[in-house]
Amino acid sequence: MGFWRHYVFSTDHKMIGLQYLFTGLVFLLFGFSLMMLMRWQLAYPGKALPLIGSWFGESRMPGGVMLPEFYNQLGAMHGTIMVFLAVVPIAFGAFGNFVVPLQIGAPDMAFPKLNAASYWTYFVGGLIMFASFFVPGGAANSGWTSYAPLADIATMGQTVWLFGMVWLITSSLLGSVNLITTVVQCRAPGMTWMRLPFFVWTQLVTGFLLLLAFPPLESAAVMQLMDRLAGTSFFLPSGLVISGQMLKATAGGPDLLVGGGSPLLWQHLFWFLAHPEVYVLVLPAMGVVTEIIANNTRRPIMGYRALVFSAFAVGFMSFLVWAHHMYLTGMGTTMSTFFQTTTVIISIPSMVIMAMLVLSLWGGSIRFNTPMLFALAFLPMFGLGGLTGLPLAFGITDTYLHDTYYVIGHFHYVVAPGTIFAIFAGVYYWFPKASGRMMDETLGKVHFWGTLVCMNVIFFPMFIQGMAGISRRWYDGGATYDLAKNYLHLNAWMSWGAWVMALVQVAFIVNFFWSMKRGRKVSDNPWQATTLEWATPSPPPHGNFPAMPTVYRGAYEYSAPDCAEDFLPQHQPPASATMGATT
Repeated sequence: MGFWRHYVFSTDHKMIGLQYLFTGLVFLLFGFSLMMLMRWQLAYPGKALPLIGSWFGESRMPGGVMLPEFYNQLGAMHGTIMVFLAVVPIAFGAFGNFVVPLQIGAPDMAFPKLNAASYWTYFVGGLIMFASFFVPGGAANSGWTSYAPLADIATMGQTVWLFGMVWLITSSLLGSVNLITTVVQCRAPGMTWMRLPFFVWTQLVTGFLLLLAFPPLESAAVMQLMDRLAGTSFFLPSGLVISGQMLKATAGGPDLLVGGGSPLLWQHLFWFLAHPEVYVLVLPAMGVVTEIIANNTRRPIMGYRALVFSAFAVGFMSFLVWAHHMYLTGMGTTMSTFFQTTTVIISIPSMVIMAMLVLSLWGGSIRFNTPMLFALAFLPMFGLGGLTGLPLAFGITDTYLHDTYYVIGHFHYVVAPGTIFAIFAGVYYWFPKASGRMMDETLGKVHFWGTLVCMNVIFFPMFIQGMAGISRRWYDGGATYDLAKNYLHLNAWMSWGAWVMALVQVAFIVNFFWSMKRGRKVSDNPWQATTLEWATPSPPPHGNFPAMPTVYRGAYEYSAPDCAEDFLPQHQPPASATMGATT
């Protein structure tokens, strides 16, 4: 196949997985760059951004000083890009596409052309989101949640945001249907359900979450588009006054007033997706961490069945907790009690998974390589994110903490040093399978320690600010509010932490691209792992396996007492497994 057929319009799941990875990493860097601009404004409000401030034009940063409207655009697009264009496409699209067919012994995804369509739909959605910065009025500025009625009357960028979301949601639906079918129908002989690697289970549950939770948001996006373009009022209440004027419809005549809609309807539809979306981020991360911990402790993972059932419990319960984001909307005590209860219950299976991973370290012969360092750091970072979420589960404490920096700190501990650490761990771990070469360990450890320190410098002070009542919406970081004056110095510390972390990522970027051509060549199974992806050549050929593998055992047979080596691959026949020991 030529260049375009092989690298661009490919239907090979491995190439599509790499396309998701490269595109997602680019958007991850872009979204991070937007955050660094915001951090300047929070650290030094009213001061001109040096060197590059004039690049953004007088309509956004006159004299290099950021306007509140531009700050709102950066906030809305940072959240949108990091969640929908970076973390989910990497955790589910990249790892799911590249690894899952290899781990179940399949030659490809069930629907290769549908797989390619899912990537290109995502790519087009990303381009639409990026283009929104260049329309009149700039990008969407109503927050990444796009709450109505503000989003219904916002600038043109909100319309572009909605079109982009429709493309991105369609991409996720195509990908989830494909992955579910692949896992159900395309497993190798002997690959029973309880022999699947836990990573495959997490991807399967994630596929169901996407399939069931994204359609309500896609419907809501279309409805909001109709409010903005067709004169409907799904989310517009009656009697809405803007700048002293009663809001009138955009279609149907100049005197037609709008109304009758419910802004809360948008919140219900959005959060019915957005809370399962948290576990769309977290579950694949847990799967990646499980693979790496099992491999680098050289022992079977603790409580495999408990992990599987807990993953399904998390997936099921994630659909019953969405309204804990909405305590301030005035729901009654009965409903708030229900959602408080379900929110506490969902923490139980999550902590079962965490406990099994921690217990798996006990008695292990641990190898502290770069992927293992990121996997180990995931445990306390995600644990801190979950623990700080408990006060937000209860209406009485959430009323005070809602929309403060406490919420930002909690969510980012789950997603940034949580899920993104797992993404880095997965990149380092599966890089030899994709390239046949190993990433440099020294640069990898510089990347890890620098990122770990800076992540905590950025996000931990947010808990202090949040408990002081500082709102996450203040574009000056609270400089004009008396309650924030004793905490303003934290903004500078956090901002410098973000900028130093940006420099640390240079080590990862250099390591990643340098290792593609200059990295140390390794065998097909450099980690001495047991799962099927390491039974293929590195990189795997089209079709993955020279011959269809047969699976004889579970995924984590490490340190088996009757085996000549400390790992027993799933595809190795029983007779040859004990040959070394008996001779």
